[in-house]
Amino acid sequence: MDFESRIMSIYSGHSATNKLYFPLMETIMDIRDSVRSEVLDYQQLVACLNGYAKPRDRIGAFLADGSLVRVRKGLYVFGERYRRTLVSREVLANLIYGPSYISLDYALSIHGLIPERVTEVTCMTAGEKRRFTTPFGVFSYRPLSLRRYAPGIDWAGEGEARYLLASPEKALVDKVWSDPRFRPTRQSDFDSYLLADLRLDENRLAALDFGRIDNIASAYASGKVTLLARYLAKRYRRET
Repeated sequence: MDFESRIMSIYSGHSATNKLYFPLMETIMDIRDSVRSEVLDYQQLVACLNGYAKPRDRIGAFLADGSLVRVRKGLYVFGERYRRTLVSREVLANLIYGPSYISLDYALSIHGLIPERVTEVTCMTAGEKRRFTTPFGVFSYRPLSLRRYAPGIDWAGEGEARYLLASPEKALVDKVWSDPRFRPTRQSDFDSYLLADLRLDENRLAALDFGRIDNIASAYASGKVTLLARYLAKRYRRET
């Protein structure tokens, strides 16, 4: 049988295996062509599959085939052979649970304040404390009140891969504020905590925007954060 005859047999029902395979490929390619991002949610998938009586079954077939990968319930990325770019874990962090932004150790590492490479993506959220283990790693979320949430957050990334990230000042404040092990009573307590325990880069500490830290500290209304702001201002000879 020549190539053209084999193709015709697929659509005339003479090849059961290919009859199942080719429509699946055709549909996932249609979805790929209509979605710019590497990440898509359940509503997007259902909209793309509105011609199917049971879109949930079709999604299940995509997952079984590897055409889609489930990150968590209702959130998916394209399988490796359909990806146009690498999947951004930072983008996923904002989408897995929200509202949220990347902060704490992961953000401190991004900003070069700590030397360690951090594998768990650490976030702050206006919701509840959560932790997700996914095919793309572990994502953890710590709660923060709305009053403290917004000051010091920046956009990072480009195009479809933009995400919310704590500024270096915000990431440091979040780390100090949320660390239950650290209970300073005086400014000198920060010496060993920041430089020995966290191993923060002192040159990058000196380059922080201390006015921004003051603004963040005002929103947090926390004695520990206020003490941090005063310590940094005194150590690096800035006015509070």
